[in-house]
Amino acid sequence: MTSILTKEAPPTEANFTGEVWVNLVVAPEDDLNIVIAKVGFAPKARTHWHSHAYEQVLVVTDGIGYYQESGKSIHVIREGDVVKIPQHTLHWHGAAHNSSMTHMVIAPANEFGAVWMRPVTSTEYNATPGKGDN
Repeated sequence: MTSILTKEAPPTEANFTGEVWVNLVVAPEDDLNIVIAKVGFAPKARTHWHSHAYEQVLVVTDGIGYYQESGKSIHVIREGDVVKIPQHTLHWHGAAHNSSMTHMVIAPANEFGAVWMRPVTSTEYNATPGKGDN
């Protein structure tokens, strides 16, 4: 299943847990080679497991969050951190337990959508390092 996020709208609950907002800064219809979205997560909000057909870059602009690739440990991400996600890598990202988190997503315009999988379970999410890393 592929999903394109829309300008200034809450994404579907089918792909996220908790309160998440997306604002497309550079949209596919802008006819540029990239798409840039500003995504905000309330504390404990997160994506479901997903992957992308092309590489994607996250730039954390505010708060503290988590990023995990399947089979790897969870990383705490903070303002100023850059996460480079290889194509077809199953992963999730979202806010920390006690902090909101905002990041910019930079992706090729020809493939901004994602292949969405199951939600990140509470057990998976609660295995994050430092649960209150703020």
